[in-house]
Amino acid sequence: MTSVPSIAETVAVRAAPPFDAELGAALAALGDLSGEQLTHENLAARRQRDAASRPLPTAAELRADGRFAVEELSVPGAEGAPDVTLVHARPADAAGPLPVLYYLHGGGMIMGNAWSVLPKILHDWSAPLGLAVVSVEYRLAPETPYPGPLEDCHAGLLWTVGHADELGIDGERVIIGGKSAGGGLAAALTLLNRDRGDGPTPLGQFLQCPMLDDRLDTHSAHQMAGIGLWDRASTAVAWQAYLGDHYGAPDLPPYAAPARATDLSGLPPTYLDVGSAETFRDENVAYAHAIWRAGGDAELHVWPGAFHGFDSVAPTAALTREARRTRTRWLSRILGHSHRE
Repeated sequence: MTSVPSIAETVAVRAAPPFDAELGAALAALGDLSGEQLTHENLAARRQRDAASRPLPTAAELRADGRFAVEELSVPGAEGAPDVTLVHARPADAAGPLPVLYYLHGGGMIMGNAWSVLPKILHDWSAPLGLAVVSVEYRLAPETPYPGPLEDCHAGLLWTVGHADELGIDGERVIIGGKSAGGGLAAALTLLNRDRGDGPTPLGQFLQCPMLDDRLDTHSAHQMAGIGLWDRASTAVAWQAYLGDHYGAPDLPPYAAPARATDLSGLPPTYLDVGSAETFRDENVAYAHAIWRAGGDAELHVWPGAFHGFDSVAPTAALTREARRTRTRWLSRILGHSHRE
């Protein structure tokens, strides 16, 4: 009797989507770094390399010759938790209460920081859209596993909205956003904010290639194994670090891994984008479908031939420029819809 191959075995023999030519060339230029998987053993070294490759911008650099006002804030964390650091930045000449992008950085919830993401955000969105930014320095796993990082983000959100007047922002015009693991945290925070009912009603959630599903059993997770900068094996290490004793639990709450959510009703308008040639493709597509099935508003973009983090590796590529324009248009529409007559 012939055995039926498993999903993983079936996917293993299928070709992966091709990389966009420009993006593929940029990835190849990274050499051996492009295929190095994250492991528990090399996590410390990867953190050191990540920090070296993305040095923290100084306050003077972020202020860009006076174009932006920047302040670092230490605010109360959740009960029993340490204070949370927020970096608040805004166009220096912008008058009146500004809408705010409450932003959670990427890095697998095990790397990254609140400062290094700001130069790009300020250039791409803050200046042209008159948008304030609050970037959150949440605690990292494995030293602080779930729910610690999420509670940091929630505490910072409540403080930000509660101090809107002194920050010069409009607490009713908040977009919750993030990229990669930060996108997953943003989705989790939006769900937690909805269910606790103690925070703002966001204008939208802005999710760039978010890390949503700890189960890692989608077609794309298997199909893209060993390909690109961040694959199924690396993602598993990150989820294990973040979830700790909760890893693999059948009853994991959606605040830990948003793809576990069974109710996506009542969410704000959502932007989702992902590459066609990356691990997170199918979990992102499924999340958009679940929002639509719940009667919600989601705008989904799957960038052809794009791998995870393509816009950082190839910032001048045509596909990166198109993705940047598309993200900016969505933010502009969401902010425009909020204008009071």
